[in-house]
Amino acid sequence: MAVVEVKNIQGGKVSELELPDSIFNVSVKKSVLHDVARMQMAGRRRGTAAVKRRSDVKGSGAKLFRQKGTGRARRGDIRSPLLKGGGVAFGPSPRSYALKMPKKVRRLALKMAISSKFQAETLVVLDRFELDQIKTKAVAKVIDALNLEKPLIVIDQADAALELSARNIPGVKVLRAEGLNVYDILNHQHLVLLEPSVKAIEGRLAA
Repeated sequence: MAVVEVKNIQGGKVSELELPDSIFNVSVKKSVLHDVARMQMAGRRRGTAAVKRRSDVKGSGAKLFRQKGTGRARRGDIRSPLLKGGGVAFGPSPRSYALKMPKKVRRLALKMAISSKFQAETLVVLDRFELDQIKTKAVAKVIDALNLEKPLIVIDQADAALELSARNIPGVKVLRAEGLNVYDILNHQHLVLLEPSVKAIEGRLAA
């Protein structure tokens, strides 16, 4: 099993923690991570872009002038896409960009994302991260003490003080263990796990 140091918020070593290789040290395939991250990003697209087509534009349906004898181009009604103010011929319509992937692949990708942080030595485990009050400066001080760059902090349960204190620091995100996902892990330089959240992640990915 992989072994990682458990630190306190001052950066000192408190103990060591064994991590199961089946979750924290699996072989990483970039193609799988790319596919799942792409799926997540596609699912966030609103897909509301739309244009007015010929049938949506106001205007008479009568032919503008006779077909022959005027010396002009043949016109239909005033809603023609060829005319200013007419409908759009090939514009976008509301649609869903969501992609689907098997649950096993999504779970494997999450293991790979976590493992990539462990293998790159950017996985940090803290014994706890408790704040007496909501204070952004306190979180920033801990991040500096641990030399963290753009960290994703994973907690085991709701912690309003930590979540509110960290939200105004650029690049810092606090996420609960049940919401851990591939995109957020890859989008942050350091992955910071509170010791109780490790058990929650193991329980979620054990199957």
